[in-house]
Amino acid sequence: MEKRSIPMVIILTIVTFFIIYPIIWLVKTKGEMVRAGADIPTAWLLIVPIANIYWLWKWSGGVEHVTRGKQTQVLAFILYWLLGPIGMAIVQDSFNKAIDQGMMPGQLPQARVA
Repeated sequence: MEKRSIPMVIILTIVTFFIIYPIIWLVKTKGEMVRAGADIPTAWLLIVPIANIYWLWKWSGGVEHVTRGKQTQVLAFILYWLLGPIGMAIVQDSFNKAIDQGMMPGQLPQARVA
């Protein structure tokens, strides 16, 4: 997974009128989660009505997978669905914390330097 600046996630979402960057972010994070072992179908389902809800549910399951349960599937789904860019920022914060703590599947824990 890639660490992203939370303020930039919000700013880019606003600048792209809440449409373009959220799609880019979803597709990029989907690819990163799949490489980490999550089972998420093709992002083309985002443009299909009703199927996009199913896709978002599966994407949320990927969030739970890569954060090792620190962010549950239900919570990730609700955050993105109801809070939009704020939910994106919260989920990105969970990704960043998982990266920092070495919790990503297939990632070796980072040594702590005192």
